Amino acid sequence: MSETIITLHGMALSGHTHRVELMLLMLGLPYRFVPVTGEVMRSGEFRRLNPLGQIPVLQDGDLVLADSNAILVYLAKRYAPESGWLPEDAIGAHHVQRWLSIAAGELRYGPANARLVALWGMPGDPVRCAEIASRLLHFMEDHLAGRLYLAADQPTIADLACYAYVAHAPEGGIELDACPSVRAWLKRIEALPGFKAMPSSPLPKAS
Repeated sequence: MSETIITLHGMALSGHTHRVELMLLMLGLPYRFVPVTGEVMRSGEFRRLNPLGQIPVLQDGDLVLADSNAILVYLAKRYAPESGWLPEDAIGAHHVQRWLSIAAGELRYGPANARLVALWGMPGDPVRCAEIASRLLHFMEDHLAGRLYLAADQPTIADLACYAYVAHAPEGGIELDACPSVRAWLKRIEALPGFKAMPSSPLPKAS
């Protein structure tokens, strides 16, 4: 257990924040959640925590960490070594890193961006987002056929990194009906001890 209270700065509706919060919960680490707004992210005080002005930011004592996937690696190595959340063997580490890269690539520019465009009118091409999401979901569906988790026989940080934006893909108009293996994987993550759902964001009604 942590000797200090960890502080997580983020947004409740951010999948990047949610993946870190899931890791904290599943490791049983006490933490304090500090909500961050767009205005706060632009402030000098927050830029001293993360000069790039991005969430989440994690404070663990005097240590300040940014980038959600990098924070997952830190938490697994610092508080759960040899637990399986981050495999030590070369092949296992490769599998995890591949999915962390997918989370920062196809997942970010597909389902996550589609959600940003649909819910908050952020700049982006919804058609392009849908194309990326379709390729990713077909890949995940084939990959998860006969597998329980993305990178290993047990859950890893790869699953936490990918969960939220896949689970909330329908909020961006990306449906999961044709992906039974993906939906079964989501249910397995939701059944893990300590799981907490990211709040839903219904699509705005057409005017």
